[in-house]
Amino acid sequence: MIPSLEAPGDIPAQVAAALAEDIGDGDITAALLDPAATGSGRAIAREDTVLCGRPWVDAVYHRLDPSLRPQWRHEEGADIDPGATLYIIEGNTRALLSAERSALNFLQTLCGVARRSRELAALVAHTGCKLLDTRKTLPGLRSAQKYAVRVGGCHNHRMGLFDVFLIKENHIRASGGIGPAITRAREMRPDKPVEIEVRDLAELEQAIAAGADVAMLDNFDIDRIRQAVALTRGRCRLEASGGVEGETLVEIAETGVDCISLGLLTKHCRAADLSFLLE
Repeated sequence: MIPSLEAPGDIPAQVAAALAEDIGDGDITAALLDPAATGSGRAIAREDTVLCGRPWVDAVYHRLDPSLRPQWRHEEGADIDPGATLYIIEGNTRALLSAERSALNFLQTLCGVARRSRELAALVAHTGCKLLDTRKTLPGLRSAQKYAVRVGGCHNHRMGLFDVFLIKENHIRASGGIGPAITRAREMRPDKPVEIEVRDLAELEQAIAAGADVAMLDNFDIDRIRQAVALTRGRCRLEASGGVEGETLVEIAETGVDCISLGLLTKHCRAADLSFLLE
């Protein structure tokens, strides 16, 4: 089940930036063509993937020419086979070719994130553990990549530094300890969740006693994660983090932790192999 398909509100700004860096003051190659010429084309998947990024593609074409409307052959989040046509589009040939790279850049990147997210979500589907992304995203495309994570069946951690307290080792040192850091966070913004990084079971006890909502188990080995789950007994949520790779993911999820954060969902994604052919 896809957690949420609500597209982010900053798509117009992302698309404007993409087109500005690609087209600049004009597409001189497309200018070789008859300005009145029209044509049609289709985007094709060269490998299996998960379709993600339709709102960005629609926005690219619409910004260059409001009459351009991709005719999508699959729903957002659909599993796509090699050779499948993703969309067909007709209109001004200059605009079609000027839009091609920006449209495919968004689509291939987001399809890649969604596919990787779906693959990993399937591995832990038999557990109650949620897989979370991180802030390790491409600059300017955080909301887009986090959307793709949701389309793939994983979940979002905080969007940025503004929506959740995540008190890490350096914050703890500068605040005078786990208890004072959590107390100060509650005083400043009682409406915000408080998560704190812990390095051992003693620090976990302190975090629970101080009323943390979530304790992040930083680079705990599997035995210590199991001990942490037994020690916590539901008194706060547990997030495993750090050094989680494919071979350890399922084992960690099966310990009973509530969630696992994975920078690789967005940081290590490989773009899908897509192409656009003018007909």
